[in-house]
Amino acid sequence: MSQSPAAPDTPETAARGDAARVTVVMPTYNEAANLPRMAEAVLALPLPALQLKIVDDSSPDGTGELADELAEKYNAGAGAGRPRMTVLHRTEKDGLGRAYVAGMSAALEEDAEFVVQMDADGSHPVEAVVRMLAAARAGDAGLVVGSRYVEGGQLDEEWGRHRVLLSRFANAYARAVLGSDIRDITAGYNLWSAATLRAIDLATLDSAGYSFQVELKYKATRAGHRAVEVPIRFEERTEGASKMTLRTQLESALVPLRLRMRGDR
Repeated sequence: MSQSPAAPDTPETAARGDAARVTVVMPTYNEAANLPRMAEAVLALPLPALQLKIVDDSSPDGTGELADELAEKYNAGAGAGRPRMTVLHRTEKDGLGRAYVAGMSAALEEDAEFVVQMDADGSHPVEAVVRMLAAARAGDAGLVVGSRYVEGGQLDEEWGRHRVLLSRFANAYARAVLGSDIRDITAGYNLWSAATLRAIDLATLDSAGYSFQVELKYKATRAGHRAVEVPIRFEERTEGASKMTLRTQLESALVPLRLRMRGDR
């Protein structure tokens, strides 16, 4: 299905989303230095029914324990209703995609209306959640991409030329192989409607690493769910180290070919 730019954000469209049950799913591995400020920023958004769900893969730096402490702090006074913050502890580190499937599946079981994928390193602008939610409602979209590569999107100036070229190439390559119109098909900052995620069936996804982002978008749009892109500024992380490895880069290159060869095109 062809993609279209997001509708402009207005106070009216943003306000319509205030009561939506939004779950921000945030996988973590050794993000203790970033988690407190990220939790504070997410939970300060003007969305009273928003919940932050941390999915921690037994981080050796104590991120999981810190997440439990933060959840206790933010849930104190929340009453018997929807908790403001929850923590899902996983016993093994088997890829970003698997962590997202676990967190997103839990969000759907808890009756979320919208699910947001967000990195814990601060690279995704938290305030864009409100714009993404407004775009989903205004355009009846099943997917809203926080996009670096539509008009108005930006990359941090600290990104070197090599990284910029690699990122742009990865997007162009995946789009060409899969015939996708999504400009930032590798983006990790996405908002999904619950109906779209249920229709895709998360349990059927094959990708374990970063290529999960490509597979999920591709299957959603191929099934007829509308996607729009909202421009964001992608920031460089200030604390910790990137989790991108050679293995995940190779998987990201192979997944579009596998999807096409399998006849999913």
